[in-house]
Amino acid sequence: MIVVAIDIGGTFTDLIGFDDATGRFIEAKSLTTPAHLVQGIIDCIHKSGLAASVIDELIHGSTIAINTLIERKGAKTGLIVTRGTRDVYIIGRGNRPEAYNLLFHRHRPLVSRRLTREVDERLLSSGEVHVPLDRESIADACRVLADEGVEAVAVCFLHSYVNPEHERIAGEMVRAALPGAYLSLSHQILREYREFERMSTTVVNAYIGPKVGGYVQSLNASLGEIGFRGALSIMRSNGGVMTPEIATTRPAAMMESGPVGGIIAAAQVGQKLGFDNVISFDMGGTTAKASLTRDGEPTMAPGYYVGGYASGHPVMLPMIDVVEVGAGGGSIAWRDDVGALKVGPQSAGADPGPICYRGGGTEPTITDANVVLGRLDPDNFLGGQMKLDADGARQGIDTKIAKPMGLDTVAAAQAIAEIAIAKMSLAVREVSVAKGYDPRDFALVASGGAGPLHVVAIARELHIPKVVVPLFPSHFSALGMLLADERHDFIRTCYADLATLDFAILTKIHHEMAAEATASLRHADGAERQIHLDLRYLGQEFTLQVPVTVAQLEAGDGAGIRKAFDALYEHRYAHHSPDESVEMVNIRLAMIGKRQKLAFPQLAPSTGAKPARAREVYLGDAKKPVLCPVYQREELGAGERIAGPALIQEHGTTTVLFENDTCVVAPSGELIIAVGGA
Repeated sequence: MIVVAIDIGGTFTDLIGFDDATGRFIEAKSLTTPAHLVQGIIDCIHKSGLAASVIDELIHGSTIAINTLIERKGAKTGLIVTRGTRDVYIIGRGNRPEAYNLLFHRHRPLVSRRLTREVDERLLSSGEVHVPLDRESIADACRVLADEGVEAVAVCFLHSYVNPEHERIAGEMVRAALPGAYLSLSHQILREYREFERMSTTVVNAYIGPKVGGYVQSLNASLGEIGFRGALSIMRSNGGVMTPEIATTRPAAMMESGPVGGIIAAAQVGQKLGFDNVISFDMGGTTAKASLTRDGEPTMAPGYYVGGYASGHPVMLPMIDVVEVGAGGGSIAWRDDVGALKVGPQSAGADPGPICYRGGGTEPTITDANVVLGRLDPDNFLGGQMKLDADGARQGIDTKIAKPMGLDTVAAAQAIAEIAIAKMSLAVREVSVAKGYDPRDFALVASGGAGPLHVVAIARELHIPKVVVPLFPSHFSALGMLLADERHDFIRTCYADLATLDFAILTKIHHEMAAEATASLRHADGAERQIHLDLRYLGQEFTLQVPVTVAQLEAGDGAGIRKAFDALYEHRYAHHSPDESVEMVNIRLAMIGKRQKLAFPQLAPSTGAKPARAREVYLGDAKKPVLCPVYQREELGAGERIAGPALIQEHGTTTVLFENDTCVVAPSGELIIAVGGA
C-alpha cells in the first residue's frame, strides 16, 4: 500500500509518501502556485517520481477555505431567516473588545441586508411550533434571491437546532427554486444555540462552498487525468480526515486543514518517545503555529474567529486549538514610522519570496537573516535543488535595515532573528501559560521548514528542557496527515440543570448523534467515540468541556460528572464552587474511524558519524562567529550523540544547536535535544 499526503502552505507545497511494502519514504517539495493550487500538487507528484496510478490513498490539506474567506473571494450569498431576526447577523455581539481603538470595526458581513430575506415561521426554544411555516413566504424569498443572481443560500431559523423540520422543508423548496445555488442549512452545519454564531457559521459555509467545492472537484479531475485511481481524503480542522463529498458539503470544517496535520504527528511522535505532554511548534514560510497536547490528546477548541476575535467571523466548529503569529521564514523585516525594527506579519510568500530565493523579492525576510548568519547553507538548500543568493540577502538587509539603523549587516540579521524568536515565544506561552500549564513540563516538538532553525532558542527563552526534531520536519504537516484517523464531530444543545437532568433523554440524543456519525465514516469498524458535556456554574456565560463515558450517561452518574467538572474548574481557574448549581448546555460527540497504521522503519545503530564540513555561524554574538561542525542527518545512526555548537542539515531544513546543547538520535530517527541552561 502506498499512501501519500500533500500539504499546501503559503510558500511551499509538500509531499510525503510511504510504501509499507518496502518501508520507503518518498518526499518532494515545490513552490506553491497561488493562481492555480492544483498545479502545485501535480508538480509535487511529478517531482516525487511516483506514478499517480500506484498511489492507493492521497490525503490533502489546503488553505483554500480560509483564504477564500479572508480574501473575501467567495460566492454571492443570500440568507433566509425567521421573521424578526433579519439583523442578527449584521449586528453580531454588543461587546466592544477593543474599547480604545479609534479605528475599531465589527465583522463585515458576507451577506448584505438586501440579500437577507425573512420568512414567516417560529419555533420556541423547546422545539414546539409557535408560528407554522408559511411556504409562500419561502417562495417569495427564493424569487428575490434568484432575481439577484445569488450563487449560494444559507438558511438559519430560530431554534432549528432543537427542531430542524422547518429548515428541512425550506431547504427542499430552495433546491427546487434555485437548482444551481449552493445550499447550507444551519442544522446540518451546527446544532448549537447562540443565534449569531450559528448564523455566521452557516453563512461562512455557504459563502466558501462553491469555490471550495469547485476546488475539490478540480483536484479530483486533475488527479484522474494523471492516472490516480485511489481514495482521496481531505484533512479537516479537528485533526481527522473526511471524504471529498463531506468536504464539499461542509467546507467550513477544513478552515485549518493544513496546520493540524503537524499537531497530530507531534502528539504521536511524543507518545512514542515517552513524552505524553508536548507543545507542537510549526514555523513555515508565512506563519508560526503552536498547539498543546496533554496526555497524548491535542487540545480542542469549540471554534474560532477567522480574522481575529474583535472583527472576525465566528466559525463554531470543533478544531484543534492553534495559536498563530505572523512570523514565518518569509516574514518581512521592516521599520515603522519611528524607525523601530519590526518583523511580520507581512510575508513575501512564494511569489516573489525572500530575496535569497532569486524570485524577484526585494524585502528582507527571516530566511534572508538566517542566510546572513550562516545558519542556512546557500549551496545546499533543499538538498542542493535550490541555490540561494547569499549576496542578495546580505545587500537587502544592509540597504533596508542595517544602514538606516546604524548597524552592521550581521547585527541587523541577528536583531531580525531575535525579534522573531520573541514573537514565537509568545505563541508558545499563549497555548501553555495562558491556559494554566507550565511549558517546562512539556517537550517542544519542532516542525516546518524554519522550525528547527529557531526551536532551541525558543526553548531556552521559555526554560523548556527537551526539544524533539522529528523525521521530515519540513514535511511534518503532510506526515501528520498520513497518521491522522477519520473523525467527525457533532454537537447538540441540551440545556438543563445537572442535578435534575433527564439522562434518558440525553442518552437518546447521544445515540442519535452516534448513528449519524457512524453513517458518515469510511472506516466504521472499530470506531472510537469521545463524549464531552459543556458545563458551567449557574449564571455564567461560557462553559468547560467535561469528558464523560457512555456508561456514565446510561447510569445517570450526575455526581461523578459534577466532581469531574469541579476538578477541571479548579485546574483552570485555581478555585471552584462546590455549593453552586451546575447546568449543562451542550453534548458533544467525536466519532473516530481508525485508519490503517503505518509501520515506520527503525534506524541502524550509530557507527560514529563525522561532520561533513564546518562553517562559520553567528549564534548570538554578532561580532564573533563560531566554527560549527555540519552533520548530514541522513548519515546519523540510532544513539548518535552530538554536542553543540553544531548544525544538522537535511533536505528542507537545518537544526541549530547552541553551546551546551546535546542531541541524541532516537532509535526511530528523531533528534532529542537537551537544551543547555534551560
